[in-house]
Parts: sequence; structure tokens; C-alpha cells
Amino acid sequence: MTEPLTITRITHSCHLIQVGKLTVLTDPWFSERALYHPGEPVAMAPADLPDLTAVVISHHHYDHCDLTALTAYRDKAVPMLVAGPVAARARKAGFTNVTALDPWQSVTVQDLTITAAPGEHAVPEVTFVIEGGSRAVYFAGDTKLIPELLTLPSRFPRFDVALLPVNGLRIRPQLNKQVVMNAEQAAELTASLRPHLTVPHHYAFTSGMLGDRLLTKTDRDPRHFSEAASRLAPGSPVRILQPGQPLTLTDAPTG
Repeated sequence: MTEPLTITRITHSCHLIQVGKLTVLTDPWFSERALYHPGEPVAMAPADLPDLTAVVISHHHYDHCDLTALTAYRDKAVPMLVAGPVAARARKAGFTNVTALDPWQSVTVQDLTITAAPGEHAVPEVTFVIEGGSRAVYFAGDTKLIPELLTLPSRFPRFDVALLPVNGLRIRPQLNKQVVMNAEQAAELTASLRPHLTVPHHYAFTSGMLGDRLLTKTDRDPRHFSEAASRLAPGSPVRILQPGQPLTLTDAPTG
């Protein structure tokens, strides 16, 4: 029997990934502060999270690693699988079961296998492949598109869902340096991964009126990714999820 797979986007790149009865939280972000605004609702508070099998954190930027808010979650022994620089921060916040992963390292948590994959951002980053039974999900944090990501299909035969950043974030004071893949690049990665379904994330973020003018430049319309994917990866449908909107796959995986 194929396990049901449910993706619920909380906000930004923060998702609940439920494989059967096991649930993984990605890149927690539940609060906001100056220059960091989700730009959309936050669908759930940490205290209201379901029982978590694991938490994965791609890097230590606040909008992906909101550890202060996450301390309201009831279980500080939840397994946390993180990029290297996150580990000490998570332990300092009171979490007791923290494992730093380098690319291509895997751990088993209950019936899930979680593998760190490469990533590249403004700070050290890993991305993650989450496998359970016959299901596989790729979570890309907010990496740029790098050649190593195009090797994922040689290591993993199939993906049910790919969760990809699409806003092409650029840093204005650094000569518009790009630090996140854009819609076209995310569509190129989709064409390589060939997932059953692709869900964009990391697009509503805003630095605020002044920050958007002076510090960051982004594409906040996920439809640009949908359009690019329809051209470059026509066999992989796109679903844009609103915060709190669950998406459930119950069909048997193929291919």
C-alpha cells in the first residue's frame, strides 16, 4: 500500500511534509522582525504543530531558522537535521537531538531516510531529500541552481514532490548579487528532477518598503515559475499552495 503524502506550506519555505503518519518540518519561520517579513500569513504557531518526526534546517538565516520561536514547540528532543553552522545555535536554543549533515550524508529517523544534498547560498547551506516507503520529496531551501543539483536524478530514481525557491533574490548593495534561484532556473531544475508535482516557495518575502528599495530585489509572483515550468518541464505540473493549504497525494508513484 502506498503511503499518503501531504504537503502543507506554513509560510515562505516552512512546510509540513507528512509521509503516512510521520511528519517533517522544514526551515521553521514563525515570527518577523525589521527587514524580514513573510509577506503572507503564517498558517500555524509552533505550539500548534503536530507531533514532529524531525525538523530539517537548510541554513542559519533567520527566515529559515527561527529557533527562538520554535522553542515554543513542546518537544526539545525532536531530531533536528541541519546545516553545520546551525547545530550550535540549535543546541544553545535548548534542542537536544541535533545532527549536522554534509552533502550526501543520510540519517534514518523512524521509517524515514533523510539525506542532505548540496546547496549554495550567501551562507553555507544544504538541501534535503526526504524518503519514506515509496515516497520521496526534495526540499531545496533557498539555494541557487548549481550543477550538483542536476545530479540528483542519478542518485534518486524518482521524486513525488519538489519544493523549490523561485524568487531569484538579489542583494542590491552587492551589485545585485543573486543568492537564490529564479523562476527560469527553478524550472530548469524541475525539468531535471521530473517530479510528479512541483510546489514553489520563497517568493512572498519582503524586506519592507525601504528594504525592498535599498537592500533586496525579488520576484514575488510564483506564476512566473508556473509559466517557465510549463515550457521547460511540461510533464511536471505546478501547484501554488497558500499558507495552511494542504496538498495530499494518494496515488501510487510511477516511473
